[in-house]
Amino acid sequence: MDAIKLNLPLDKNELKKLHVGDMVLLTGPMLVFRDAGHKRLFESIQNNNQAFEYKGETIYFMGPCPAKEGEVIGSAGPTTSCRMDKYTPFMLDTGLAGQIGKGKRSQDCIDAFKRNGCVYFAAIGGAGAIYQKSIKSAKVLTFDDLGPEAIRRIEVQDFPCIVAIDTFGESIYKE
Repeated sequence: MDAIKLNLPLDKNELKKLHVGDMVLLTGPMLVFRDAGHKRLFESIQNNNQAFEYKGETIYFMGPCPAKEGEVIGSAGPTTSCRMDKYTPFMLDTGLAGQIGKGKRSQDCIDAFKRNGCVYFAAIGGAGAIYQKSIKSAKVLTFDDLGPEAIRRIEVQDFPCIVAIDTFGESIYKE
């Protein structure tokens, strides 16, 4: 099966065509952050001082390894997504388009993906060196003091992933 090529930001009409198990290659800008970045972002929202806008964005749950000389970014493998489950329904309900990570998600998250016509993509754990090669640029947007957990914008080309939860609420992790 050939991979489906999609450009970022994601088009929700294109997302409706995806099904669990589809292989996808993503190209374009995406956000990168994980636990500490989510916590800090939500603190900023609660204080009515949202740190940045994520409407229409896709988030890759990853904290990169330090880049060696001549590299854009270090190893860039996914982190376990369920640690962000407490934030996900709110973010999808307020405009986030997609997420990329590894592992299954809660039923509340699955319901939010379906309700909002969004997709969760699975990245392969242990393949950080492969993902690193897909990243063409990386820039810290905010919370630089969080080091590898700072919120970044990266530009990717042919970033490989699999549709793990589709817009119909189907999950690749269903038992």
